[in-house]
Amino acid sequence: MNHTPAHTPHHGAPHGHRHEDATDGQADTTDGQAEILDLDAEVLAEYTASITAWLPLRTAPHHIVDLGCGTGAGTFALLDRFPGAHVTAVDASAEHLRRLRTKAHARGVQERVRTVRADLDEAAWPDLGSPDLVWASASMHHMARPDRALRNVHDTLAPGGLFAVVELAGHPRFLPEDAPEDRPGLEERAHAAADRRQAGHMPHRGADWGPMLTAAGFTVEGERTLAVNLEGSRGEAIGRYATGVLQRIRSATADRLSPEDLTALDRLLDPGNPHGIAHRDDLTVRTERTVWAARRT
Repeated sequence: MNHTPAHTPHHGAPHGHRHEDATDGQADTTDGQAEILDLDAEVLAEYTASITAWLPLRTAPHHIVDLGCGTGAGTFALLDRFPGAHVTAVDASAEHLRRLRTKAHARGVQERVRTVRADLDEAAWPDLGSPDLVWASASMHHMARPDRALRNVHDTLAPGGLFAVVELAGHPRFLPEDAPEDRPGLEERAHAAADRRQAGHMPHRGADWGPMLTAAGFTVEGERTLAVNLEGSRGEAIGRYATGVLQRIRSATADRLSPEDLTALDRLLDPGNPHGIAHRDDLTVRTERTVWAARRT
């Protein structure tokens, strides 16, 4: 869930954490992506915390690696959950890692965080130590060779260590199904267009990682799916989150939507439109996240 959705490094860098993948194949827009990752961490914090609490750990981990860490949603959830641990946070984006370090200083945990910039699609990974726990939220499906990446994780983990893979069901939904009034079902059509665009170059998004983990030598000890359905209590943050995700979907699908849908989407994204997202009080966050816990035996 550090999530993310993560979104966005360009498609040639599939190893970075890009929450929800809304603009894969588009120009690099790291700053906007980082903001979405930060909002994802804020809005879905309780779900990330529930996953870290569920992990079938035999003992509290001392060294954790966060693969595709983004701006740190998973890193800080893990530091909170395991106060005796330190985290090695790995990402392809220098900007994401800079933001993560700034947050670590602000929280006073900089001594417990090490950042490593790395392309995890390379055959040889940097030395990440011998962690007790490896966490990968919404990042494994970016790997060009996930089979090789899984073997690298297996070889990196300490014997008996745990690997947690968190996968997204897809982009979160925000609008009621009958919205907007003039183009009902617009959001679903926009998501479908984005999914079609990504299917060719990201075939593992939403995959069942259980068989792949077993093939890489892990023993899968648990699988859990969390249904996310948030209403109201984080209205302002949800509005910014919805705007950010839908803006990125719009940029990825502008050539695939009908002129009528594109016009309606632009109206929704217009902060001056009284019927736009910024002024709606009926937004929710609806999605699913599945986690697999696999042990190196």
